[in-house]
Amino acid sequence: MMVNWKDIFPEPIRTILGRMPPALLDKVEEVRIREGRPLEINAGDTYHFLTPQGSPTSKPDEAYIPLKEVTHRLLDLISNHSLYTLEEELRKGFITIPGGHRIGLAGRTVLSGGRVEYLRDINGFNVRVAREIHGVADRVLPYLLDMKSGQVMHTLILSPPQQGKTTLLRDLARQISSGTKLTGTNELVQGIRPRLKVGIVDERSEIAGSYKGVPGFDVGPRTDVMDGCPKAEGMMMMLRSMSPDVLIVDEIGRPEDAEAVMEALHAGVSVIATAHGRDLAELSSRPALRTLIVEQMFQRYVQLQRTSRGMTFRLADGKMRGLQQTEVGGEAFG
Repeated sequence: MMVNWKDIFPEPIRTILGRMPPALLDKVEEVRIREGRPLEINAGDTYHFLTPQGSPTSKPDEAYIPLKEVTHRLLDLISNHSLYTLEEELRKGFITIPGGHRIGLAGRTVLSGGRVEYLRDINGFNVRVAREIHGVADRVLPYLLDMKSGQVMHTLILSPPQQGKTTLLRDLARQISSGTKLTGTNELVQGIRPRLKVGIVDERSEIAGSYKGVPGFDVGPRTDVMDGCPKAEGMMMMLRSMSPDVLIVDEIGRPEDAEAVMEALHAGVSVIATAHGRDLAELSSRPALRTLIVEQMFQRYVQLQRTSRGMTFRLADGKMRGLQQTEVGGEAFG
């Protein structure tokens, strides 16, 4: 079940978004709703307030101001009229809805034993729009293949937030699983061993955009998804039950994540993972990831960077030696 991201909003926000210039609307990556404060969007790494007529403006006093009635209606819609069913999501501070769209939440925290129990008095929302871009991995995947064995190399993709890691992961899964670059064609991915089984551990339901366990995005015909499961536990479950050839996981960073990655690598499974970070030096400063880097567990590093022309990536091998820098595509993606 795919959801048009504009349809999750109550009126009048939905109407305002519909009035936006189409070229700007197509670039929207985030919609920020703050009770009693201006409606704001992030489009292609630029920020704008929106007037009631849907026009972008830099002046907050010209913008539409969502009041309590609107924010309460939005919370009601994204929770499917039952906040009680979202206790775990409220504890984490975000909700993922069908289509892989992630909604960050801000409000008053309720503590228990010094830990966050849940959020209440929610008054801030950050809707991150998930998009599927077929072919975005075309230029990256050839560098991640061992041409002799046809296997996928152990790979870590890194960048700051909103640079395209999840979108790239999604298309890598599709191409590896199907063995073809573009849906509807017979163009094969050169150098890849056919019929590889792919396992996705999708803790936040963003990679596959699953609804009731069924992927909403095209992640390939031979791909299994462990949805809504903590990464470390999900990787172990995949290894025990689904015998994947390639394991894909988003945003590793905790010690248990690193241990699960090492377990998978030692089991002969190729791992493609992402991590937040500006560069390898920053990642090396984190204890959980330092071990993986120092012991050269990854064979390839892909560093993504957004530019005015689109996306570029830098490649390095397991010893962190630079290999290649090239443009991913003509449009930015998030």
